[in-house]
Amino acid sequence: MAVNPAIQGRVYPPSAPYLVGREKVREFARAVFATDPISFDPDVAVAAGYRDVVAPPTFGVLLQEHALKQVINDEEAGIDFTRVVHGDQRFRFTRPIVAGDELTAILTVTSVKSIGGHSMVTADTAISDGAGDHVVTATSTIVVRGDE
Repeated sequence: MAVNPAIQGRVYPPSAPYLVGREKVREFARAVFATDPISFDPDVAVAAGYRDVVAPPTFGVLLQEHALKQVINDEEAGIDFTRVVHGDQRFRFTRPIVAGDELTAILTVTSVKSIGGHSMVTADTAISDGAGDHVVTATSTIVVRGDE
């Protein structure tokens, strides 16, 4: 079953605010094998001009994951999660994510394509801080495999 192309352009409601914690940044940095001390040591981060530890560039995927659940759980979308594989991931930054940020994510489905019996869904997740200023946009493409 193909994904419903009518979801292209759909904007989902904003996520609940996510408070970025220092320990979560450190845990994520360890998980992705980041080595920059700016992600672990607040003194190093402050000396570099930040108010606290700086998240690795891919940290935004944590917020995007929550936003993507909205489209995956949208019955009108027709996405069978058991058939989903990750296709592509990109980030466009205004600034790095820093511990203490309170972030909100809004997901927009930017493209739905059918190729060779498979569906490709691309979505932008715009992540903003508590003041409403853009921090990063995470763009993800998922592939929903067709019948084998």
